[in-house]
Amino acid sequence: MIVQPNDVGWIEVICGPMFSGKTEELIRRLKRAQYAEQNLQVFKPRLDDRYHDDSIVSHDESALSSEPVESVEDIRDRLQPSTEVVGIDESQFFGSELADFAGELAGEGCRVVVAGLDLDYRGEPFEPMPRLMARSEYVTKLLAICVKCGNPANHSYRLASDPQQVLVGSDDEYEARCRRCFQEGYPSSSSESSSEDN
Repeated sequence: MIVQPNDVGWIEVICGPMFSGKTEELIRRLKRAQYAEQNLQVFKPRLDDRYHDDSIVSHDESALSSEPVESVEDIRDRLQPSTEVVGIDESQFFGSELADFAGELAGEGCRVVVAGLDLDYRGEPFEPMPRLMARSEYVTKLLAICVKCGNPANHSYRLASDPQQVLVGSDDEYEARCRRCFQEGYPSSSSESSSEDN
């Protein structure tokens, strides 16, 4: 449970791999803010149109109305002066400036709740999530279940061979994997080079 500060803003980060319940947790927290009659605005990247154009939707189909935006500047332009709580889904798609912007909002007394992937499909830190985590008051790291062995999964394994970092998809493009099954799926460069030497 998060003990909420009084008369001050803060940042909450919800992170983890795909299929770990990040959006579901984001929706749960934001709906509680709605029940408390706090002024709320929710944003999502326009490129994420997997389930709905103007709602954030979890894999279990929980939904909350949101505003699709292209950039942090779009969020800044649409933000209402009366907003007390800002929710941002799929935060990894907004670039490094999101961390500074979230800090600015929190400094002005706003509660900022962001959700996103902390690792990309290669298992590398996915900016801006590491910076957001370092600057936040609260971090919730969620795990999925590995589809290969049933262990806790911390990785989003890409099934497609597309090398670009950003590839929007669901269970047709990705699956959750534990550390071991993730590494078994992607041969390391050292094992590739050793096989070439033989």
